[in-house]
Amino acid sequence: MHRLLLILAVLLLGASCNAPAYSEYQSTQGGAWGRDQVMEFQFQPQDTTRAHNLYILLRNDASYPFSNLFLIAEMTGPDGTATRDTLEYEMADASGRWLGSGTGSVITNKLGFRRDVVFPENGVYTVRVSQAMRRNGSVAGLESLPGVLDVGLQLELKQD
Repeated sequence: MHRLLLILAVLLLGASCNAPAYSEYQSTQGGAWGRDQVMEFQFQPQDTTRAHNLYILLRNDASYPFSNLFLIAEMTGPDGTATRDTLEYEMADASGRWLGSGTGSVITNKLGFRRDVVFPENGVYTVRVSQAMRRNGSVAGLESLPGVLDVGLQLELKQD
């Protein structure tokens, strides 16, 4: 009887977890994200009838010099239709404490990108992400954004 309850508990825990349908990281060059380094992720959703949530994943260290982050994200569907967004995220609070999670010197951030997305077509979707940081008062973007170690994309099937 106890064994049956243990098995049932394990199955329920496994069913309640929101396992990613897709997750991938790409490393920056030497711990800095270059202005021209576009991170490209390709995935093929297995379920075109249910909603998904997309997240941009970011690992940074203490050398990241800002409390926010500006990104350009573009998603292209199998038919070639593209949508482009300019995104801003808070990376640290007013006291300078990092908002992500992690132990040691690496902070992991799971940044909301798109919610309740239903992928209407079968096929490969592409998401391209680039940094769009500037110094205050400057029109030109930063050539290199220090402290960014990895950039990723995660796709989760939305739980009902």
